[in-house]
Amino acid sequence: MKRLVVLTLLAAWMLPAWPVRARQFDPIRPVHTADVDRYLGRWYVLAAITTRFERDGYNAVETFRRNDDGSICIWLRQRHGRFDAPVKLFKSTASVVEGSGHGEWRVRFFAFLTARYLVGWLKPDGSQAMVVRDARDYLWFLSRTPTVAAADYAAMLDRASAMGYDPAAIRRVPQRWPEHGADSDRFAGACP
Repeated sequence: MKRLVVLTLLAAWMLPAWPVRARQFDPIRPVHTADVDRYLGRWYVLAAITTRFERDGYNAVETFRRNDDGSICIWLRQRHGRFDAPVKLFKSTASVVEGSGHGEWRVRFFAFLTARYLVGWLKPDGSQAMVVRDARDYLWFLSRTPTVAAADYAAMLDRASAMGYDPAAIRRVPQRWPEHGADSDRFAGACP
């Protein structure tokens, strides 16, 4: 019995310790922009701390479209593990949180999972962005082009570190364009 009590207390003491990195920092303030349409269109995913579905993605691209109801249809397109793998598409739907200046989104996956995403940084010309979370568990570095200058990539890592992320956890997503062959022009499916 004493051993069970000790193990329970030890587990209770350690449980709050795993997200310590995120707790050391204040909440991330999302970017405020007057126009959500700046986010629409195609974005190349150049680096990320990814979800399970995105791990080992190659040529990952996010496409954002506005639905008739004002929500945003998002298609993630990637090849798994290599450049010549078949294209996989994952759909999600986002809504912009009222009063967030279009920088906070509620994203719904598989019709029942919802997550809070923040536009943590947007380059003034709208060509690059960082999508982040207060938990510091996921991050996406997006660009309108499939490559960026080394200085831009290094600046993203510095920005991520300043936000409380571990730069060593950020994976550079392999990009090689143009693509040729099967599925090379498949970027999105139908939006509702």
